[in-house]
Amino acid sequence: MNQRHAFAAIAALTVGTMAPTETAAFIHTAAPDGPAARCSALGALRLPGTRIVSAALVPAKDAETNVGGATPGYRSFCRVVARVQSAPDSDVGIEIWLPVEGWAGVFHGNGSGGFGGTFATGYSGMVDGLRRGFATATTDTGTAPASPLEGDALIGQPRKWRDWGRLSTHVMTTTGKAITKAFYGRNAKRSYYTGCSTGGQQGLIESLYYPADYDGILVGAPVINRTWGHAAVLWDYAAAHRTAGSRLSDAKLKLLNKAAIATCWRQGHGLAGDRFISDPMSCKFDPAVLQCTGAASDSCLTQGEVATARAFYSGPANRDGKASYFGWLPGSEMPDTFGWSFLQTPINDQPPFGGLFKWVFGADWDWKGFDFDRDMPAVQARLDPIVNDATRGSLDAFAARGGKLIIFHGLADTLVAPAQSVAFYERQAAQLGGGRRIADHARLFLAPGMMHCGGGTGPDAFNGTLGIPPQPPAYDAKHDLFSALIDWTDKGDAPDEVIATKFSADDKSEMDMQRPICPYPKKAVYRGTGSTRSASNFICSRLDSGRDRSGW
Repeated sequence: MNQRHAFAAIAALTVGTMAPTETAAFIHTAAPDGPAARCSALGALRLPGTRIVSAALVPAKDAETNVGGATPGYRSFCRVVARVQSAPDSDVGIEIWLPVEGWAGVFHGNGSGGFGGTFATGYSGMVDGLRRGFATATTDTGTAPASPLEGDALIGQPRKWRDWGRLSTHVMTTTGKAITKAFYGRNAKRSYYTGCSTGGQQGLIESLYYPADYDGILVGAPVINRTWGHAAVLWDYAAAHRTAGSRLSDAKLKLLNKAAIATCWRQGHGLAGDRFISDPMSCKFDPAVLQCTGAASDSCLTQGEVATARAFYSGPANRDGKASYFGWLPGSEMPDTFGWSFLQTPINDQPPFGGLFKWVFGADWDWKGFDFDRDMPAVQARLDPIVNDATRGSLDAFAARGGKLIIFHGLADTLVAPAQSVAFYERQAAQLGGGRRIADHARLFLAPGMMHCGGGTGPDAFNGTLGIPPQPPAYDAKHDLFSALIDWTDKGDAPDEVIATKFSADDKSEMDMQRPICPYPKKAVYRGTGSTRSASNFICSRLDSGRDRSGW
């Protein structure tokens, strides 16, 4: 399935509003015969605090092939949009697609992105859920009219912050399950969740605080510490705009990337011929090796550019130089979408995602006067209890009921620090009794060369629910993380590796390479013979980890 075409086909449907609530009680009359009538009858469904905005049957569409390529079809489904208002200043939107025929008995929740405010960020996952025959839902996280990149609309609305940071996904889940039961006349037998970025945070919140909502949860690049995550972007933006010569041009970013890859290869953390670093967390790279010794040019970095690059790698630090958060890893420097170029580029004359700071300091907040030592304590005091619940909590209850959690993270991510996912996983392992214990319930997969939720120079096609990278070559547990999660939950087959694919930039039907991604702390290690483009020439091993892994 070409996800891009599928998204375009289904997103062309009218986009309505939505709604969920936190109770599952509902009142409905006996459903009439016929799928259209059964679907429209959901418009009269009564759920506490919930308004059904629309319920309409979407006819099936056959796949088509023309000069533009293959456009996949989709099965007929009932599209329901609802809104839940469980408090006067709360308004959470929900959209759910209910297959008319062939329902697999599964409810599938999907996450949002950025500041939310729209259903569209959940559609790629819903396309995959519909293909599998799942009742599949998403939420706007209760933050409309905000948009994924713009949060100014939420100034002075703490309940919306709370819906975004904690409550809306549970509301989507309970309301979505109630609508599903009303349509099919029975409860879902299984429930899965998928999401990336903000959607990843939503999934972690479900596992930590609502462990009965889902049997299996797949999250990518989860935003765990929301306040410091936004502070990291502000830190980078401030570094790049410190002086007129501080910003790194695309040419300088490519120079940095090439030097980082070469340095890490010499240290044994990459393979010859790869355009990415296999183990950037073990690599030491100082951009000062590129500092100009003569006149400035595109083949070297000025002193100001070296300072900017060092700030990006280090992440936020206090005035004494002690790290406050995580930085970006060597190999992440490329000027791609959401890469280092994005972090230096203003959105509406402010740093990317800077709206969060206006929630604390008001609409007139000016990033140029922000002092991290002075002002971050105020940000933490106001927002930490509301939006940072993923930094707290335990997987113990989720694990006790047999829940399965898979986290994946691209090691070239420049919007959510990969080291944050490692820290989360290790913290949860310690709480559960060690690496061997947590591996029975949760696994972390780190993808070398992959950027935020997809993209980058490394193999990134391994998850059919994502809309950024191409689809995996097969929807089986060997090539698709969602299928691996389903097999683990249903059959007990824990994923020991998943094959990630890199497709040719010139011909999307041609594979450039395949490489296994491994459950942490294992890494893909080259056997020493055969093509490095073939996954069969790699094994997942702990041998080169360089750290004490007793208990893992």
